[in-house]
Amino acid sequence: MADTLTISRKTQRRQGSQKGSAKAAKVEGRPVWAEVSASALTHNLRAIRNYVNPADEKRKTPRLVLSIVKGNGYGHGGPRVAQILEKAGSDWFGVTSASEGIEVRKVGIRKPILVLTSFWPGEEENLLKHNLTPVVHRCDQLAALDRAASKRAKREPFGFHLKMDTGMNRLGIAPGDVDCFAGQLAKCRHLQLGGVLTHFASSEAFAPSAQGEQTREQEEHFFVALERLRALGVDPGIVHLANSAAIAARPETWADMVRPGVILYGYHPGYDPAEMRAESERKLPLKPVMSLRTRIISLRRIPAGSSVGYGAKFITERPSIIAVLAAGYGDGVPRSLGGRGCVLVRGKLAPIIGIVSMDVTMIDVTEIPGAEIGDVITIYGVDGEHTHPANQVARGIGTVTSDLLCAVSARVPRVYVS
Repeated sequence: MADTLTISRKTQRRQGSQKGSAKAAKVEGRPVWAEVSASALTHNLRAIRNYVNPADEKRKTPRLVLSIVKGNGYGHGGPRVAQILEKAGSDWFGVTSASEGIEVRKVGIRKPILVLTSFWPGEEENLLKHNLTPVVHRCDQLAALDRAASKRAKREPFGFHLKMDTGMNRLGIAPGDVDCFAGQLAKCRHLQLGGVLTHFASSEAFAPSAQGEQTREQEEHFFVALERLRALGVDPGIVHLANSAAIAARPETWADMVRPGVILYGYHPGYDPAEMRAESERKLPLKPVMSLRTRIISLRRIPAGSSVGYGAKFITERPSIIAVLAAGYGDGVPRSLGGRGCVLVRGKLAPIIGIVSMDVTMIDVTEIPGAEIGDVITIYGVDGEHTHPANQVARGIGTVTSDLLCAVSARVPRVYVS
């Protein structure tokens, strides 16, 4: 895992030489870093909590928020992000595997941690040792989990959540297998069902599209299966099915707990129809949490007709000033941004040219007055009053925001600012 550093904004302003708009954090060695804003992360969590618990709604208990910190916290640094979010009031955390959950526990997280992609045979003891709540997605997993739980000194049953597959055809028991599940659970004296969930395939899409209809069908299948479970005398516990898009635009799915992923880190998913983005951003305003930054390490003036980078894919059409950045696809700058993307330099956009290399990227700063070696470059994120959003960068290369954020590699230090 990459080195991490936590600094205050006041300290940040005192550190480093900066000849542009973005503030420079003090980073030892190679000048590339991911700046993570604790205040933006806290803002997003609280905005989500308030949004799914409207003041005019009469509920006995407020809806819970399970913060998704899998994939190293969407590239933001899972354990440190979990610390910030626990302090801000997150009720649960979601990880992919037992190993991710253990890393989060190691930094002192005490709130429940849900292992979303379940467990592999042999991992049961780690779940119990570190108090990680597994998701069960096959009935045959119950027996192994029950055997492991029977060896505990504690007498109370070990909790787990059940995942239902309502149409994504990925993980989860089919709604028709509810009776089988209930029968198997009745044989497990050391387990207790703590929650039931499903996952939407297309919650960002709305009618009249086929994907929009799919989500409605998934909702129906889920709630029918849930009622069957209750009819069999099984208390489902915490019911949760709303991911990021459903949180923003499908209040009927909020149930007992919601699971924000990419919206927690400051970005709404792509909606269909696209006009829904502006409406969702207005209803649930978010702040980008991470800014990926580097510096200019070389400048050169080259004549018209000169090639730049591998394969001579870019040829200058005029005398140009080319800057080399100390970050490449080995750091999280997608190779596909070459010739298609831009970065922020002194508050202005400069095009990425040629093919992005593993360790460096070239940009054309001919139109950026005063660009110098040492200038801080924002690949995406916030640069003073300017924003170069990660979701806009992702759309430009035909991918999703979470893909871009998770691509920031382990060799890039995460710098946490207040």
